[in-house]
Amino acid sequence: MILSADYSDEARALWDAATALNRAAAAVSPKAAGLPPLLFFTDPERTLRPWETAARLPAGSAVVYRAFGASDALETGWRLRRATRDAGVKLLVGLDQDLAEAVEADGVHLPEREAGRGEAIRRAYPGWLLTAAWHGGDPRSVGLDALVLSPIFPAGGASAVKTPLGVDGFRRCANAAGLPVYALGGVHAGTTSDLIGSGACGLAGVGAIQSAFR
Repeated sequence: MILSADYSDEARALWDAATALNRAAAAVSPKAAGLPPLLFFTDPERTLRPWETAARLPAGSAVVYRAFGASDALETGWRLRRATRDAGVKLLVGLDQDLAEAVEADGVHLPEREAGRGEAIRRAYPGWLLTAAWHGGDPRSVGLDALVLSPIFPAGGASAVKTPLGVDGFRRCANAAGLPVYALGGVHAGTTSDLIGSGACGLAGVGAIQSAFR
């Protein structure tokens, strides 16, 4: 899918890089085929109206809704579900399996500490897309479709205090993972070209995606 001229240059750069990485990964591993090229992660402090960004995302991408126990999680989840359905975008819910079921989500994204739940969730919801956060250690990947590795470049949010892996570090981890791996952390239009040939199956982000697809 080629984005129309009403998208920003940043949006087109992110999407073009994400789809190029996705195609390259799928050519090497069937596990990457069909995965969303672009993952937009919500954040309660940085993405205050995430459904607006979700409505602008290209068809085939995905939103990872991280409610973090918010009192309006169900309401926001349904706003995101409506926006993503209209846009042809998948919706994953962070950690909360019950919330994911309640809003008819397409899957769940697990924090690294909960990645071992993937096998049980897969048995209960065989059609869901399951991803998990990863920071380069021994991946607990049974039942999962993909891992999200971070931070690759200097990043904001919770990753601001972590040492970036760099492209070479990402490549080493991705080669050892045994699953498709997304690149997260400091990923924006100015860094995407560095990831070509890294083995990433796509791109993930928070602020850069919100800024590009506004």
